[in-house]
Amino acid sequence: MTELIHALRTPSADPGTGQVQIGDAVSRVDGRDKVTGQARYAAEYTPDATEAGLLYGVVVSGAIARGHIKAIDTEAALAVPGVVDVIWHHNRPKIRSFDIFYKDMTAPGGSPYRPLYDSEVHYSGQPVALVVAETFEAARHAAALVRVEYDVQPHETYLLEHQGRAKKPSRLKAGYTPPPDVKGHPDEVWDKAAVKIEASYYSGVEHHNPLEMFATTVIHGADGHLTIYDKTQSSQNSRWYVSHVFGLSKDKVTVRNPYVGGAFGSGLRPQYQLPLAVMAALKLERSVRVVLTRQQMFTFGHRPETQQRLKLSADADGTLTSIVHEAVAETSRYEDYVEVVVNWSGELYACEHIRLGYKIVDLDHASPMDMRAPGAAHGVHALEVAMDELSYALNMDPLALRLKNYAEIDPTHGLPYSTKELRECYLQGAQRFGWENRPLEPGTMREGRELIGWGMATGMWDAMQMFARASAVLHADGSLVVSSAASDIGTGTYTAMSIIAAEALGLPLEKVRFQLGDSTLPVAPIEGGSSHVATVGSAVAGVCEKLQKTVFKRAKDMPGSPLATARLADVEFVDGVIRLRNIPGTSVPLTQVLAGIDEPLEEKYLMLPNMLKQMKFQRATHSAVFVEVRVDPEFGTVRVTRVVSAVAAGRIINAKTARSQIIGGVVWGIGQALHEETHCDHRLGRFMNHNLSEYHVSVNADIHDIDVIFVKEDDRIVSRIGAKGVGEIGQVGVAAAVCNAIYHATGQRVRSTPMTPEKVMRGRAGE
Repeated sequence: MTELIHALRTPSADPGTGQVQIGDAVSRVDGRDKVTGQARYAAEYTPDATEAGLLYGVVVSGAIARGHIKAIDTEAALAVPGVVDVIWHHNRPKIRSFDIFYKDMTAPGGSPYRPLYDSEVHYSGQPVALVVAETFEAARHAAALVRVEYDVQPHETYLLEHQGRAKKPSRLKAGYTPPPDVKGHPDEVWDKAAVKIEASYYSGVEHHNPLEMFATTVIHGADGHLTIYDKTQSSQNSRWYVSHVFGLSKDKVTVRNPYVGGAFGSGLRPQYQLPLAVMAALKLERSVRVVLTRQQMFTFGHRPETQQRLKLSADADGTLTSIVHEAVAETSRYEDYVEVVVNWSGELYACEHIRLGYKIVDLDHASPMDMRAPGAAHGVHALEVAMDELSYALNMDPLALRLKNYAEIDPTHGLPYSTKELRECYLQGAQRFGWENRPLEPGTMREGRELIGWGMATGMWDAMQMFARASAVLHADGSLVVSSAASDIGTGTYTAMSIIAAEALGLPLEKVRFQLGDSTLPVAPIEGGSSHVATVGSAVAGVCEKLQKTVFKRAKDMPGSPLATARLADVEFVDGVIRLRNIPGTSVPLTQVLAGIDEPLEEKYLMLPNMLKQMKFQRATHSAVFVEVRVDPEFGTVRVTRVVSAVAAGRIINAKTARSQIIGGVVWGIGQALHEETHCDHRLGRFMNHNLSEYHVSVNADIHDIDVIFVKEDDRIVSRIGAKGVGEIGQVGVAAAVCNAIYHATGQRVRSTPMTPEKVMRGRAGE
């Protein structure tokens, strides 16, 4: 069992990949394991043959939006053959009561939701019981027999009906940056402006739908140790949560997530199947698996419903004179979930008069949660559509307007950018797309019955770096094992880290193995915010640099070494040798240096961001997105037939997987623009289209040509390896570019997402 787990945690490299360098296009080292079924996910682990068999838990979901549980009748469920227990708040094992114990590493301010803690119902669909049985089929059948009696209370679930009680967030989460103070006199300037626009923009609720549903398998060891396989973006965050909620020593809990079938923010926080599975395992002293259904995937966080208002003004030549951007978003009753929605409007364009505002309304929904490009997906969308509207008010090309107001320094904070190649993104993207051939007047391009429109938008996302540790072990045969408790949610972490390590020590990729997805490995941050490569990658580079020094010293000390008088700066590690940079023929094979070592060479490294240096700069990734749409004016259907996304994101570690990340972001941006929205029946307070037949996501037929350009950039302020991140930037700006292209095709502005056919036909704002 131990060997199997080890193999699953450390995927084999593609054979024959040879020497690689940062920036190469490399196939995933875990690709073969995934396509052959060797990769195991959270719901695919079972106890050892020497341990008791696995029990299966099925969640009973609540049916009201607000109130209390008066009684639960479990008699019929318990009578089903194979059912072991029905766990609810009256018979659950002991859990802690204070809020602090339920706060995971990314929790918003407030009181975190505590599954099966008491009788209170906070939102429709919350778990009210867990049926545990010897088989999944028995548990599922019995779950349908559980009867719950409620004391129903009035609920509120519609943001637009309750904007009047919007408030500034008072319980902030770590890392959230409130909008800055007013700059200049934006309202007075807007009132007197020669050219100005004002509009409101609405975004409906979106839900995550990763391929892998949320699941937890708890292996209950004979000694009471819990080995937990969890769908999560951080094994150490899940271990933190379990240890605190149940009062367990962290030495009694190991969490593993070697493979994650997509998460996109949904796995930043532990979801409720994790504590429910642990409850059952502790109470019954058995191994337990809990897998949520596709419908239950809609019963925890989501991208929040958001209403925004923008006012822009400019001189007749297109110079921006004022920006006012205000947003109202939903949160739950028990937590103040917050996003950076409006701050982008104070950072993207040069302007002397800026006012930004952000408020929330607490509703009877589960707490919203981060979803790819949280805040920016909505905030940049509204800004970029407003900029397009202003360009038409000025009778000015939309790209020319953006270049006219290009910010050389951060307008809000007055800081220089660590790197900013956005201008080059505009130029390369426009050239590849053929933007110079675009007519300014809407509705002038047509082919057959379809109207053709060209739109563009800017994208922006933070370039973040956290702290991380990494360890590295170099063996006598030249094989290298690097470890960190990082995660790979499908983004290519295994491969990127292997490339960094292989280049650093001049090894072929098949000689490098990167270990992740285990809470016992050196500390790593949660994978999120497009920060993993800049953070863990820098830690990997740091530990490999320490190994370089150790190995180089051994090479210098070898009898008759040709490197005896060299300095580390004089040599390079490449193709399995250490050689002088200026005299490539003068080298020492790495295996010769390592021959005869009694123990493998091991180093550890703690990567801490240089905050004193970083805080002097604005750090961000940028993009320019150009889109072609074809609109059927009779049916309102929109086809996105061509996308060019030009991205500046520092050094690209793996050109192949980075391109895939941008393509995935673009696809999701198209979904945001045209397809994705969860509809709530406010009479019931319940999301109704909680399945993939009614919740529309982009499918193959919706996606056509996507061209990705990586603009050359190297940012040593953000990270020691020059990389930023590409996870979020691919989506930001896409929906706005689609919206702007629809206007260019039809002359009708749609100010709400998704831009469904009926909205396109009506051309009404805010519907």
